[in-house]
Amino acid sequence: MRLKLVPENTDWDFFKYARATFGASCVAIVLSLVAWLALGLNFGIDFQGGTTIRTQAEETVVVSEYRDALGGLDLGDVVISEVFDPTFGPDENVAMVRIAAQDGAEAVTPETIERVQAALQDVAPTLEFTSVESVGPKVSGELIQAAFLAVAASLAAILFYIWLRFEWQFSVGAVAALFHDVVLTIGIFSILQIQFDLATIAAILTIIGYSINDTVVIFDRLRENLIKYKSRDLRDVMNLSVNETLSRTVMTSGTTLVALIALLVLGGDVIRGFVFAIAWGVIVGTYSSVFVAKNIVLFLGVKRDWSKPDKTEGNQFAQMD
Repeated sequence: MRLKLVPENTDWDFFKYARATFGASCVAIVLSLVAWLALGLNFGIDFQGGTTIRTQAEETVVVSEYRDALGGLDLGDVVISEVFDPTFGPDENVAMVRIAAQDGAEAVTPETIERVQAALQDVAPTLEFTSVESVGPKVSGELIQAAFLAVAASLAAILFYIWLRFEWQFSVGAVAALFHDVVLTIGIFSILQIQFDLATIAAILTIIGYSINDTVVIFDRLRENLIKYKSRDLRDVMNLSVNETLSRTVMTSGTTLVALIALLVLGGDVIRGFVFAIAWGVIVGTYSSVFVAKNIVLFLGVKRDWSKPDKTEGNQFAQMD
């Protein structure tokens, strides 16, 4: 028996509550921006500046034991991760310990590093510090700027790609949906004060890729149906396209969320922020693909007959796959 999360053939009107859903999205975007400006983001070590210590020991790295050993030193924000490399020998167990800048200082003091080493050697007696590097506030500021430029550049590239593949109206709708997803993700991190670091930026870029894939699937079916139903009302064709792809959308998002929820519960603190960002992004990305992107396309209007070349609309790349 095949598992079905939605009926085989649906005929739901996704524009029935368009004003309510579109209005809710606008309110959510405004609230997210206000929260971002008012509360700011809880930047992690990557963006605050601090010191990164690389350790090596003959004993196996147990992150929880390392964290417990440093728990009583009052170091503030500390991130510990094990480093895997196939070239390492059996007695080369490497970890990275990142300590946030304290009291406005660019780096932790030599005394603090000695305390860290002593505490960790209680867990791993053969432990050595193979490198100690500090990141100052200036570099951290540059990292924040580079991170947001990376997100902006990805949105611009997607805007260009969708314009080549479809029409500019689709491009505007897709990028508006992605902007919606990114702002709501930043907003939830600001409201809940979840740590925002480079892993979160990676999660946002993943969300952008996931959301645009969902949107392109619907847009592709819409383009096929525009050729098939040339005289049918555009709103009806859009509803038909979303209904025809709904099963795929729900199954993909549902199975992805099951895996992400398992990671969120069992994955531990190290990846919790990253997984939360992607899980949140899957939810808002699925919503925006159905309720935001196509609403904007309907508002802007589109070329109806994709089977004939149109000298006034589109371009030579419009049928590119």
